[in-house]
Amino acid sequence: MTEVRAAGWLSGRLFGAFCALFFAAWCGVSAAQTNAIESVTSATSGTTTVLRIQMKAPPAAQPGGFSINNPPRIALDFPNTDNKAGQSSVDLPQGDVRNVAIVAAGGRARVVLNLKRPLTYTTSIEGNTVLVSLTPVAIEGTNSAAAATSFSAIRTESNATFALRDIDFRRGRDGEGRVVIDLSGPGVGVDIRQQGQTLVVDFLKSRLPDNLRKRLDVADFGTPIKVVRATQVGDNARLVIEPQGTWEHNAYQSENQFVVEVKPVREDPNKLGGRQGYRGDRLSLNFQNVDVRALLQVIADFTNLNIVTSDSVAGSLTLRLKDVPWDQALDIVLQSKALDMRKSGNVILIAPREELATKEKLELEARQQISEIEPVRTEIFQLNYQKAENLAKLLSDEKQRVLSKRGSAVFDARTNKLFIQDTPSRLEEVRKLITQIDITVRQVLIEARIVEADDRFSRNLGAKLGYNDISSTIYRTVGATDPVTGAVSALNVPVYGSGQKLLGAYSTISGNLRGVQDLSSQNGSDLSGLNAQGLGRLTAADNTNFINLPAPTVGGFNPATFAISLFGSKLTRFLNLELSALEADQRGKVISSPRVLTADQSKAMIEQGTELPFQQATSSGATAIQFRKASLRLEVTPQITPEGNVILEVAVNRDQVGQLTPAGFAIDTRAVRTQVLVENGGTVVIGGIYEQFERNQTNKVPFLGDLPVVGNAFKNNLRRNDRTELLVFLTPRVISDTAMTR
Repeated sequence: MTEVRAAGWLSGRLFGAFCALFFAAWCGVSAAQTNAIESVTSATSGTTTVLRIQMKAPPAAQPGGFSINNPPRIALDFPNTDNKAGQSSVDLPQGDVRNVAIVAAGGRARVVLNLKRPLTYTTSIEGNTVLVSLTPVAIEGTNSAAAATSFSAIRTESNATFALRDIDFRRGRDGEGRVVIDLSGPGVGVDIRQQGQTLVVDFLKSRLPDNLRKRLDVADFGTPIKVVRATQVGDNARLVIEPQGTWEHNAYQSENQFVVEVKPVREDPNKLGGRQGYRGDRLSLNFQNVDVRALLQVIADFTNLNIVTSDSVAGSLTLRLKDVPWDQALDIVLQSKALDMRKSGNVILIAPREELATKEKLELEARQQISEIEPVRTEIFQLNYQKAENLAKLLSDEKQRVLSKRGSAVFDARTNKLFIQDTPSRLEEVRKLITQIDITVRQVLIEARIVEADDRFSRNLGAKLGYNDISSTIYRTVGATDPVTGAVSALNVPVYGSGQKLLGAYSTISGNLRGVQDLSSQNGSDLSGLNAQGLGRLTAADNTNFINLPAPTVGGFNPATFAISLFGSKLTRFLNLELSALEADQRGKVISSPRVLTADQSKAMIEQGTELPFQQATSSGATAIQFRKASLRLEVTPQITPEGNVILEVAVNRDQVGQLTPAGFAIDTRAVRTQVLVENGGTVVIGGIYEQFERNQTNKVPFLGDLPVVGNAFKNNLRRNDRTELLVFLTPRVISDTAMTR
C-alpha cells in the first residue's frame, strides 16, 4: 500500500513553533496512547532517501500530514501515538534530510522532516515500521507531463469503496472556473496532477455513476476551463479538465465536497498570490476530522498572527488543501463553518457571523445612547484660510450633517471665528475636519502664447492694347463776340492734326489712350480778344482699344506699368501696348501672451478686445443697437495632481473683426476647448488651425490668349497662395508656498 505525495512549492515561517503550538492547542482528543515512536533512521540509495520510523506496534493507518517549501519541510501526524525515542530531535547527515523533530502532545505525535530541498515522498507500512521514500520533486511548468502528486494522504480500510454523487461547474466573481464534486464520504483518496495543458483528477477506489459519465462544454462561461470530461478508469473515477490560455489551479476539500479551481494568470507567474485578495504565503494542509479551533491555531502559528477564537466556535472539519495562500485557506475554513472575523492590527477575532453581528449592533446602540446623554461643550476655532460662514453652512447642512442633533455652529464674520457646541467626540471630529480643509490653497500661473503666422503670395500680370489715329484735324468749337456789333458767332479752332496750333496744345501719347472719351473731357481755353465763352465739342476723333485686361491692385497698391507705342513715319497713327505687373509677398506673425494666476481648482478668465455694434430687430418691429465682443479670451481651470503635475481644463477664443455687412461687422472666430495633463513648468500645444488658400485665375481673349508668347498680350493672370496657422501654447507653473508668502 503505497501513496505518492508531492511537497508543493510553498512558503512558510516559524515552522518549529508551529508544530509545538499545534499540539499544545489541539483539543477534543483524550484517548489514551496505544502506540509509540521508538526510533528514526535513514538510508540513501542514489537520489532516493528512505526514512524508517520504528513503531511500538503496527500503525492502524498511514500517517497524514502536510508540507511547505520555504523552508522545505514535511510533517507526518500519528494519532494515538507517543514519543518513546528518548529525544525530540534526530540528526541525519546523509541524504537530503537535515534532521528529524519529534513532538508529542494531546494524544498525537508529529514527525517533522527538515529537508535540504523540496522532495516528493511515498509512505508504506511494513509491520511495525513506517517507510518514507524521499525523491527530488519535479519542476512544474515543463513541457513533459508533470509528476503525479497525491492530494489526499488519508485512506480508510483498503477494501473501502466510495462514489461520486454529483459534478457541477461554477464561475467565480474574478473569472475563475470551479469544478465542484460531491463525494460519498470525506475519506476518498484524491490524486491530482497536470499532464501537459490538462488537469487529471483521480478519485481512488471510487465509482462514477452512469449519468455522470459525460462531457461538459463550459467555454461559454468565460473562464479558463473549456471542457470537463468524467470517465471511469478501472477502480478510479477520473475527471479530465481542459483549460485554455495562461492559468493556475488550486484544489481543496471541505467535508464531502471537493473543489478544483482554475483561474487566469493576470500577473507575473513567479509572483505568489496571483489572485486579487489572496496574497499570503502558500501552504498545504491535510487533515481529517480535525477540530476547527485546532486548525485555526495551525494557521495562527503559520502566519504569526494573534487569533482570538470565540467559545461558541466548535465542530470538526476535514480539510485538504494543496499549495494555496494561507488567507484563502482561512477564508475556506470560515465559510464552511459559517464563521466571520474582525481584524484589529495583528489581532483577529473569529466567531459565528450572527454572534459578531449581534455584538456590533449592541455596541452601536450603546454608542447612540451615550451620545444622547453625553454633555455638550463649546469650542472656538480660529480660521485662517476658510471663511467661517462657509464652514458653518457645511457643518450644519441638513442633508449631510456633520454635527449631532444637539450640536450647533455660529460664526463671526469680523474675526472669522467659528463657535461649535457639541459632544466631545463630535468636537474631535470637527477639529480633524478643520485641520484638513483650513489650509492654504496652492496657486498656478498659466502662461499662454497664441501665435498666428501667415505667408501670403500673389502675382498679377495684365496687358492693354490700343490704336490711335491723329491724321485728321480736330477742332474745338467756341463762341466769339464781335467787339463792334456785339454779335456772337461760332468759330472752329483747330487743336491738332493737319491744322495749325491755336492757343491749345497737341495731344501727347502716353500709353494706351482711351480715344474720344479722353479728348472730349478737355476744357477749352479763352481766346484773347475774342472773349470766348462756353465749351465746345471735339470732332473727327479716330481712337480705339483692342484689349483692356490690366493687372488688378493688391492690398491697395497699383501695379507697375510698361508702355510701348509703335507709330508711322508721319506720327499720325499709333499702336500702343501697355504691360502691367504686380507681385506681393507678405509674411507676418502675431503673438499674444495672456497670463493669469489662479488658485487650485478655481476657474480664471482673462479677456482683451473690442465690442462691435450691430442692428437687431425688436418685437415692435423697430431696430436696436446691440454689441458683440471680438476679443482674445482665455478661460482655464487648473487641478494640481498628487504627483505635482497640472490638469488644465482650458478654453481659448481668438476673435477678429470680419467683413462689414448691412447689419454690422461680422466676427471671425477661432476657438479651442480641451482638457490636458501637463507637468509642472512644461509646455504643451493644445491646438492648431492651419489654413491654405490657393487661387489661379486667367482672363483672356478666346483663341488669341492661347497663342504662345503673343497670347500674353491678350490675357491677364492672377495667382494667389495664402497660408495661415494658429497655434496655442500653454505653460502652467505651480507657485510654491515660499513664493506666495514673499
